[in-house]
Amino acid sequence: MIDKILIANRGEIALRILRACRELDIKTVAVHSEADRDLKHVRLADESVCIGPNSSAESYLNVPALISAAEITDTVAIHPGYGFLSENAEFAERVEECGFIFIGPRPDTIRTMGDKVAAIAAMKKTGVPCVPGSDGPLGTDDATNSRLAREIGYPIIIKAAGGGGGRGMRVVHSEAALHNAISLTKAEAGAAFKNDMVYMEKFLENPRHIEIQVLSDTHGSAIHLAERDCSMQRRHQKVIEEAPAPGITEEVRKRIGERCARACEDIGYRGAGTFEFLYQDGEFYFIEMNTRVQVEHPVTELITGVDIVREQILIAAGERLSYKQSDIRINGHAMECRLNAEDPNNFMPSPGTINNYHAPGGPGIRVDTHIYNGYRVPPYYDSMIGKLIAHGTTRDIAIARMRNALSEVVIDGIKTNVPLHQELFRDAAFQAGGTNIHYLEKKLEEKK
Repeated sequence: MIDKILIANRGEIALRILRACRELDIKTVAVHSEADRDLKHVRLADESVCIGPNSSAESYLNVPALISAAEITDTVAIHPGYGFLSENAEFAERVEECGFIFIGPRPDTIRTMGDKVAAIAAMKKTGVPCVPGSDGPLGTDDATNSRLAREIGYPIIIKAAGGGGGRGMRVVHSEAALHNAISLTKAEAGAAFKNDMVYMEKFLENPRHIEIQVLSDTHGSAIHLAERDCSMQRRHQKVIEEAPAPGITEEVRKRIGERCARACEDIGYRGAGTFEFLYQDGEFYFIEMNTRVQVEHPVTELITGVDIVREQILIAAGERLSYKQSDIRINGHAMECRLNAEDPNNFMPSPGTINNYHAPGGPGIRVDTHIYNGYRVPPYYDSMIGKLIAHGTTRDIAIARMRNALSEVVIDGIKTNVPLHQELFRDAAFQAGGTNIHYLEKKLEEKK
């Protein structure tokens, strides 16, 4: 069994990993930047190591500093959480080359799934449904690219093979705009991702974003933990997530979930992962796979009873999955609001000191956060300061409990997006369920 884990992250996910380690009686090492000395998980960890100044590039993205911290603390394994280096194949490779266990997929798997073109090709081989597209990177021949676009049918979208987080994408509605769009996206991709490869896909105009959570061990077994609906987005960033997705039948859930689990077995996947799909007109279209634990994993944990982070650690230790597919049952409905330190009107970050914090409570309420009274939110990192999750036997009960929780939460001293969440949970279309990925953007535009 792994007896010591270095947590290569910060904030709420670092605290979440620490708690899972404690349940497994595993010692923890918290690494932190100079700005993060007072993070809750740093105070609670068995050991802590400062790995650099405030800048992420000099601390949480500093691979030599992370490896050195693992070496001087006699760490056995490294958990990357999400963000930062969690999907960096070179980091995973370096971790394993230095003799540590990387709590995540194998480096070659991360590399394949991190390249959108390679990922789509791999999924097509395993029978996972994909968006109609160029089936490979676009070349420089304008005539060939025009023919591809006509065959797929406008509108189409040009995507960077190494992109993510909503970056490196351009929608094209006519042939007149096609070649300039390809050139611009290639230039942006080269600058942002050091990889100018782009590909073409059919642009689905009113899809939902639905993802399938999977777990796969090193003994050839994989299971799916149903789906999440993450369609409430702003600038391709998720705002609210829920599980299960409204309107997805048990038959459809079983069919797409089994395909994802089988794909994990076929490619030899290791650990937790998420297949992300666009869903429109009753069809699923694979867009990418996240090879890490997701921000929204708590909603899946609440409806299945599976501790995803615990399973990640056990899989990395060489254990078999704790569950068979027949063990997985959906219990009720869960919703998650991402709590951000930002102005709810213009979405500008709002760092500063939290003068008064009160967590909501009551039946079915879970709060994953690292903040506390007197905590200073630094200006150097992502603005998310926590997650508020509500669970109920039905979707309506989960919504009612979330409304109560949002009315109880107190975070004074900084601005947060709580008012936006309160507005969304009163929204008739959201309450009905099944809104598409463009709904929130349009709502905010109309509000202006």
